[in-house]
Amino acid sequence: MKQIPNLFTLLNLFFGCIAIVYIMQVDSGIVALNDAGAAEVVFPEKMALGALFIFFAAAVDFFDGFFARMLKASTDKGKQLDSLSDVVSFGVAPGMILYQLLRLGYAQKEDALSTSFALLLPAFLFSCAVAWRLAKFNVSTNQSDSFKGVPSPAAGLVVASFPLIIWYADTNPLSWKASLHVPQLLINVWLLYAVIILLSYLMTCNRTFIAIKFKDYSLKNNLLKYILIALSLICLVALQWLAIPIVFVLYLIFSAFSKEPSALAKGNNNKTVDVTV
Repeated sequence: MKQIPNLFTLLNLFFGCIAIVYIMQVDSGIVALNDAGAAEVVFPEKMALGALFIFFAAAVDFFDGFFARMLKASTDKGKQLDSLSDVVSFGVAPGMILYQLLRLGYAQKEDALSTSFALLLPAFLFSCAVAWRLAKFNVSTNQSDSFKGVPSPAAGLVVASFPLIIWYADTNPLSWKASLHVPQLLINVWLLYAVIILLSYLMTCNRTFIAIKFKDYSLKNNLLKYILIALSLICLVALQWLAIPIVFVLYLIFSAFSKEPSALAKGNNNKTVDVTV
């Protein structure tokens, strides 16, 4: 029974590996000419499937902590295994998505064939930032009630939402999201570079971000969290996959206004293995 949390952690890693396989199979993604004669990317379905497996990995990543608490099976080995799995599922796999989105972005340009490989490599700065974030978390003693830097699964899910937003709009051309050119925006190389820089900074910085955890369920002590959860649910119902980056922005805003003590100031030595890192 004590190994059940570790089995879920390994399932997280397993889903991350499957995600990478799908993400790298983008041969079906081609550049075609639309009715107006302009270059247009035909988005590969397998990248969206890979992104879904990152969300599956996030789901089981939650349950390994749930079972660790329930079975009182939190161990140092489990903590290290969790971080190693997260590097793959929320670092390497999203980094591959960014790499492929950059490829698709440059594929639209007139000089696509002369695109330098070096222009795609910044995608892996995101993966390196995730590894740095997790290593910092593993040696930290003060991140049980709040986080120093954005949790890596949160950043990874933002990136994983991009292919799903694009694919949803691509298969529903009459939707309002398609009319706003959101899919085209998400393969704009300059936006992608900005996303890489911003998310990498947020994960590795020393700013404090709230943890969606509850020591009690009183409205007084958890008002911001309840409002954030309610707004997130409304966004998910109304916007589907497009809600993910919007909820992330809300999370940043609510963290800025949170009055919870800084993770650095508290010096809390009560580590919990089940937190999102």
